[in-house]
Amino acid sequence: MNLPPKVTDRAFARLSEIGAADQGQALRVAVEGGGCSGFQYEIKLDAPAEDDLVLEKDGERVLVDSVSLPFLAGAVIDFSEELIGARFVIDNPNATSSCGCGTSFSM
Repeated sequence: MNLPPKVTDRAFARLSEIGAADQGQALRVAVEGGGCSGFQYEIKLDAPAEDDLVLEKDGERVLVDSVSLPFLAGAVIDFSEELIGARFVIDNPNATSSCGCGTSFSM
């Protein structure tokens, strides 16, 4: 059995800061073919779909579609603030390698 992704408190806090739930939106994390390593993450605010896994805390939600779920099994979705910028990041134990940008990976 695959473990669902985990969302950190920092990621949920950032969603609250930007008012995602107040706008009827949630953070969608999806995996698509492409990028320089074979797969890439798509991270955006979106409305829930019927087949989504919904991870929720304090009214904020993170969505993962059923096709992306196996690629994100056991992953950690976090929010990072550094000098170069702030962004949602994914620590994915299924990725065998990733590119420098952090949005593309291979399995």
